Amino acid sequence: MSKPVPQRSEIALEHTWDTTSVFATDAAWEAEFARVAGELPKLARFEGQLGESPARLLEWLQTSEALVHAANKVFFYASMLHNTNTADQRASAQYDRATGLLNRAITATAFAEPELLSIGFDRLRRWVAEDPGLAPYAHALDQLERKQAHVRSAEVEELLGQALDPFSSAAKIHGVLCDADLRFAPAHATAGDPIDLLQGNIQALLTSPDREARRSAWENYADAHLAMKNTMAGCLATGVKQNVFMARARRYDSSLEAALSPNHIPVVVFHNLIETYRRHLPTWHRYWNVRRRGLGLDTLHVYDIKAPLTDTMPHVPFEQSVEWICAGMRPLGAEYVGVMRDGLVEQRWVDIYPNKGKRMGAYSDGLPGTHPFILMSYNDDIFSMSTLAHELGHSMHSYLTWQNQPLVYSDYSLFVAEVASNFNQAIVRAHLLATNADRDFQIAVIEEAMSNFHRYFFVMPTLARFELAIHELAERGEALTADGMIGLMADLFQEGYGDQVQVDRDRVGITWGQFSTHLYANFYVYQYATGISAANALAANILAGQPGAVDNYLAFLKAGSSLYPLDALKLAGVDMASPAPVETAFGLLASMVDRLEALLQR
Repeated sequence: MSKPVPQRSEIALEHTWDTTSVFATDAAWEAEFARVAGELPKLARFEGQLGESPARLLEWLQTSEALVHAANKVFFYASMLHNTNTADQRASAQYDRATGLLNRAITATAFAEPELLSIGFDRLRRWVAEDPGLAPYAHALDQLERKQAHVRSAEVEELLGQALDPFSSAAKIHGVLCDADLRFAPAHATAGDPIDLLQGNIQALLTSPDREARRSAWENYADAHLAMKNTMAGCLATGVKQNVFMARARRYDSSLEAALSPNHIPVVVFHNLIETYRRHLPTWHRYWNVRRRGLGLDTLHVYDIKAPLTDTMPHVPFEQSVEWICAGMRPLGAEYVGVMRDGLVEQRWVDIYPNKGKRMGAYSDGLPGTHPFILMSYNDDIFSMSTLAHELGHSMHSYLTWQNQPLVYSDYSLFVAEVASNFNQAIVRAHLLATNADRDFQIAVIEEAMSNFHRYFFVMPTLARFELAIHELAERGEALTADGMIGLMADLFQEGYGDQVQVDRDRVGITWGQFSTHLYANFYVYQYATGISAANALAANILAGQPGAVDNYLAFLKAGSSLYPLDALKLAGVDMASPAPVETAFGLLASMVDRLEALLQR
């Protein structure tokens, strides 16, 4: 644990993702940047001409799609370099330039939606029926028709597009502050040995059996964020006010409606989740009590929530994770597993290990024309294995979408994104529990499960409640201050912990400052909880051998954005318009607590 975190230059090439598969060299990237920048002004020739004929409309759709896709590829490559070393000034400059280019591409296409609305949907539907080239765009036009009340004039749309670049500044500042500029005091083991504390190893330290290491890591991590609370609060308040501005500019009744409406998610889905979560808080309170007793503690602190409940937590090298994940995913078939294994072993999909300056957290990204890529900070434990399985769920979702959908539907909504990732974790977890009956191993796997549920079914609903509250404050014109947000966050977590966990209000209250990406994604976090609910329901169907369950799930993965999110999930086999899947997930959570308690008594 005390091994120093290496510099980026010290990471072996085979443990990094293969950026050359996107652009062979920086020079090739520069050439494509220049080409895209030169082509963007030429899109203006289409303005005012989209209604001329089906052929002209098709030419616009294909030309603009290709150019925006190229701008996205330029941006993606720059983000790969920036996120693996946020302190690299050259990479940061590339990232900033690429962000500007992508936003210029969005601005250059802003006139299209108002112009399509002016053509009228009767004529557009007739063109789609008559021209085979336009047929694939039928669902996209239906999406536009449904949101037409919120599309403004071409002039206003252009202005809103131009605002995207400066509007991204608050999130960038918060992210760079956390990933590059924060300095954490070292953690300390019981023996007094100092331990480097970085974004890449905080989670490993919080799962240490050494309570002093956990305590000092958790406190020092929070304290570094608290030292910057006013700057972070200023950034987050700006981000929230920008969301409120955009919601009003597009004539939505609230920021929540503006965030959910484009994917046709009724706001009742959000409120059902929160109400169900609050109703089942006693399940969490019981878990904290089981954990406290299992650790033999008089008082459970937040830094004890991931403490190992067994002295023999498994050591899980990356190579072992690959084998376990591939074995666990066999129910989805040899083709699925084969693609995944090749990506992990041969194609360098994963940037594996921590290094100084590496962006916090983990994610999967990529775009048609590349393979998926995963950034993480692997720590040779079962929690890292679970994170890898999670990100591979995203990666395979993307891969299958790209293989089966045209460019227009090659993405998918955030609402369905967290289903595929949590599904992989659920399937792999079930495999591990079924194939190794050792008591300590079973405890370790259940701890991984509870850690995952803690993040997605406890922290994320709490952050969602916080996000709703601060948006409502901004909508009412009330102040968003650092201390106010810290107090609000502490109150929400106190309700979740009940009287079973000792809450350090300031350090718990700054949790919002530690989510420098999620809280700028405009009501993203609630979808982790809906995602884990749908994922476990679908995994249960497949593990039970339900006829057609595998084919239905794979069809969902291949659908991309060709279906509305709720319809795609119905295709897979779950109805997320109902609170029932969330109720079922809490039932699974309660059963995990029962199983853990029984194991701890053996």
